[in-house]
Amino acid sequence: MVMMATAFMGYVLPWGQMSFWGATVITNLFSAVPVVGEGIVRWLWGGFSVDNPTLNRFFALHYLLPFTLIGLAGLHVIALHRFGSGNPSGVEVKSKRDTIPIWPYFIIKDCITFGLFLYFYTYLCFMRQII
Repeated sequence: MVMMATAFMGYVLPWGQMSFWGATVITNLFSAVPVVGEGIVRWLWGGFSVDNPTLNRFFALHYLLPFTLIGLAGLHVIALHRFGSGNPSGVEVKSKRDTIPIWPYFIIKDCITFGLFLYFYTYLCFMRQII
């Protein structure tokens, strides 16, 4: 949700007709929330309609929300280390030997996957002209 909010805030920043009406429609969806909806809409707008304060707020949120996302990802990793992940397969863990540690198995797998992605992305960016 945080990533979608960041993308939406970025969509509004060019401040054209599509951006204006996109901001109007999406922010008005919050008015459907009982009791506090109208207050949320007025806070997002910075007034009684979509205007310059809305753009300023969306710019600030577009800048700050990625840092929030990084913090949430960090909390997620800490929670995984502390409590472990769920057990959807239903295998009963009787000892430490029944588990798979995150290091080295998952970290190395993720690093290899990221390296392959980076290799192909770099190839597409720089070698595309040769193809």
